[in-house]
Amino acid sequence: MLLSLLLCAPFLAPPGPQDAVSPHIVVVMVDDLGARDTSPAVWPTAGMTEGSPRHFLTPHLDRLAKQGLVLDEAYASAPVCTPTRTSFITGSSPARTGITYWTKDVGRDTSARHPLLAAPPWRLDGLQPGDTTLPGLLSDAGYRTIHVGKAHFGTGEGGDPTRLGFDVNVAGWAAGGPGSYYGLDEFSANGRARRAGRERGSRAWDVPGLDEYHGEDVFLTDVLADAAVRELRAGVGAGERVFLHFAPYAVHAPLMVNPRVADRFESAGLAPAELAYASLVASVDDALGRILTTLDELGIAEETLVVYTSDNGGLSAHSRGGTKHGHNAPFRSGKGSAYEGGVRVPMVVRGPGVLGGGRHTTGAVVTHDLFPTLLAAAGVPVPEARRDALDGVDLWRLWAGAGGVPERAIVWHQPHYWGVPGPGIEPFSAMRLGFYKLVYFHSGAEVDGSTGARSGGPRLELYDLSGDLSETSDMAETSPELVAMLAERLSAELERRGASMSLALPDRVPVPLPRALAR
Repeated sequence: MLLSLLLCAPFLAPPGPQDAVSPHIVVVMVDDLGARDTSPAVWPTAGMTEGSPRHFLTPHLDRLAKQGLVLDEAYASAPVCTPTRTSFITGSSPARTGITYWTKDVGRDTSARHPLLAAPPWRLDGLQPGDTTLPGLLSDAGYRTIHVGKAHFGTGEGGDPTRLGFDVNVAGWAAGGPGSYYGLDEFSANGRARRAGRERGSRAWDVPGLDEYHGEDVFLTDVLADAAVRELRAGVGAGERVFLHFAPYAVHAPLMVNPRVADRFESAGLAPAELAYASLVASVDDALGRILTTLDELGIAEETLVVYTSDNGGLSAHSRGGTKHGHNAPFRSGKGSAYEGGVRVPMVVRGPGVLGGGRHTTGAVVTHDLFPTLLAAAGVPVPEARRDALDGVDLWRLWAGAGGVPERAIVWHQPHYWGVPGPGIEPFSAMRLGFYKLVYFHSGAEVDGSTGARSGGPRLELYDLSGDLSETSDMAETSPELVAMLAERLSAELERRGASMSLALPDRVPVPLPRALAR
């Protein structure tokens, strides 16, 4: 069975039903929300123990889950934001797009310095006009495509969502986080500094297009929810099919309390950072609730496909209260990491053709699967020129309860150092095939803020996720034949996608593909 998985060609599931009326589509893409940053109704059913008390309140997401389908083994395309967001709207994995890290300024490499490796050439500017995208294809098919909130798809012209296929853009641009969540700060770090009595702060993260709220006592997530509802009503009112991409900047840093929801946590006794984080989660959930209520009020809930997910695993290496790298337990580590905490995300879907009713389904799915799936739901074919570059698979049969997830390799590739020490926060490539997960760290250096780096060459780690969600039992030394087969498959997948490997210093020679370590 394993050998057949290793040798099988990429699988493309048959398209969704073509006779149905194209649905409205709403995708809620939260920022930095971990798989456990929700109420228990959305947690995977297998292998989850409550552990320490949880304090996240997501009643509206719970409602969506009870009406829809919870995908228990959902992954982000990458452990940081831009690669996942660009994979979502292209259907290609980061290894193929070359957008393997987060972007900000034109021509700038945002990779942190690593003692033994340098990042290879990559698409520093992300997506640009002319790239084929999900909103562009839907717009061409007659949808009104709306972006609200965080974009972070690219820099320069690519920082404007309307140059990437969206008809409407509210507050989206090249930066991936807000300077502030407060209208009193003008959504700017400069405003934050001024209110704190400092002379000035950075304006590099100012949220654009919201000048009418400057100086007002409002919270960014609430303002974006207002805009989402307004644009949704306008599109439906005009008789158009709507694709709404609602991407709140939350729960990305800076962690700031939304005063409107803070009293919900009075009895929880939370430290300031965790109170802020919990309020960000609750604010996003309130925004989801407003969108769902609007669908009800417009009478289109039953003809709207709703998808809720996150762009990477939950933040845990800094800024949070409590023990670092433990916030996503039982998943190991968090944002920026190759381990499950860095890439496991919640994913819930509801809508026409989806067999829901609170159903949970297993099988690994990944963000870039949404590209072909949503196109199939809309009756829009994947362009012929894009089919060979498609890494996502159509999940329609799974969503409809007519089949399982196709057995295929899910590949992650981040030849960059995120810059914050932590487990698995290193340049890496990885693959999940069945329940096996092979992680190829491009260097043996363990970067530690207090002890420095330990020199060493590349290394492989192997985990069986069927019984080891926490990735505590590395099987690499005890299962050499399995490692060799998986390393060969990962190497072939990286080659097929044209992945660029990290460069070993000082000579800047690409590190070998993982098969070289398993011979």
